[in-house]
Amino acid sequence: MQIQDIDRKAQGTLVAQVMAALRKLIASRQTAPGVRLPSIRALAQRLQVSKSTVVEAYDRLVAEGVVEARRGSGFYISGHLPPFSLADTGPRLEQAVDPLWMTRQSLGAKRHLLKPGCGWLPATWMPEADIRRALRLLARDSQANLTDYTTPLGLPALRQLLSRRLADHGVIAPAQQIMLTESGTQAIDLLCRFLLEPGDTVLLDDPCYFNFHALLRAHRVKVISVPYTPHGPDLMHFEQALAAHSPRLYITNSALHNPTGASLSPGTAHRVLKLAERHDLLIIEDDIFADFEQIPAPRLAAFDGLERVIHIGSFSKTLSAAVRCGFIATRQDWIEELVDLKLATSFGGGAFSADMVLALLHDGAYRRHIGGLRTRLADTMGKVSARLKAIGLAPWLEPSAGMFIWCQLPDGLNAADVARAALADGVVLAPGNAFSLTQAASGFLRFNVAQSLDPAIMPLLEQAMRRSEKSEPGKA
Repeated sequence: MQIQDIDRKAQGTLVAQVMAALRKLIASRQTAPGVRLPSIRALAQRLQVSKSTVVEAYDRLVAEGVVEARRGSGFYISGHLPPFSLADTGPRLEQAVDPLWMTRQSLGAKRHLLKPGCGWLPATWMPEADIRRALRLLARDSQANLTDYTTPLGLPALRQLLSRRLADHGVIAPAQQIMLTESGTQAIDLLCRFLLEPGDTVLLDDPCYFNFHALLRAHRVKVISVPYTPHGPDLMHFEQALAAHSPRLYITNSALHNPTGASLSPGTAHRVLKLAERHDLLIIEDDIFADFEQIPAPRLAAFDGLERVIHIGSFSKTLSAAVRCGFIATRQDWIEELVDLKLATSFGGGAFSADMVLALLHDGAYRRHIGGLRTRLADTMGKVSARLKAIGLAPWLEPSAGMFIWCQLPDGLNAADVARAALADGVVLAPGNAFSLTQAASGFLRFNVAQSLDPAIMPLLEQAMRRSEKSEPGKA
């Protein structure tokens, strides 16, 4: 039973903080109704507070009906748990760096807002004309499945094509080892349901894609992280984390890492897999940015042969977020159980999106689109990087491809403060600590170069930085 430490610098009385720690424990679903809570003495020692503080906290929770007191026995969780709340499963984060708030802000943003911090390409960069043409062709095709469910694994012809595409990256996955999903996020969610139990430990990069944090909180697991380098996870910290915490699962991007834009080196990939084998670690390799690459990076799934690495991808970033189509490639003996889990939670996927993706892949439209997209992104990366440097932001590295650039703010500015100031001017930014489990990236911002071309962005960003600097204590 893991009770979060109290923060003695936080506002509120010690009694209120002890109550909050107990509420968080109960809300996290680590425990169940009727489970005995720590004794007064044990909790006082654990939180380093007086026994009278714990007594008062328990008495107030009993009055609220959250805790039940049993004479001579102790304190127990009462009746039914409150509805599950993601916000109560982790430390309270300010809105500017809360993953779920950031997602709502970006998805719900009005059209006039500038969004250099969002995680997708502008609509004008997507192959809308090709998509509309494919829609018309499907509408005229009497054999197209416009109304029915698809097969449990998903459209066979698309899985065959995905198998050939994965082979280009050295990942050998026959069609019968590939299952289609609605998205990359659904793929990870299904795999977490399949592989994890509440209380298991999962390892992430620091920084990493911020929605990994929220998704794992929903699965009620313990999350730890290791620093990420330009070549992959920091191997010393990676090995230490495996030895100290015995994580069940590691989730990462091997190519065009989100948010840093880095790619895994062969040497780091080899060492990660050796350590994973030694510590019985499973790996989800999220490869949704694969088609942005100019030169393919090593794939863990290629070196591993899908033994302990599960490879996933989707077309949301490269084709259309409205056409929901992703996939899981995994070992043969797991695929049937994953199919059952998909059927139990979503009754299979829709055929329409898979047919749409297949049509665009088959007629060459997708290949032409990706070729132009890579060239356009490479040109844009150089332009935006130069503009960011000109106003004092330093790229952590110069990405070889993709759409993200990870930049450090000057003079110790706090990215959350800059993001708040920019939002007041209609600019949505992505502050570093939204991506960092340890909150170690307060001086960084992630920029989507494709969304950073509007000439108004850099002056507004400079203005937000100046306002943030002036608001810091001790500064003029």
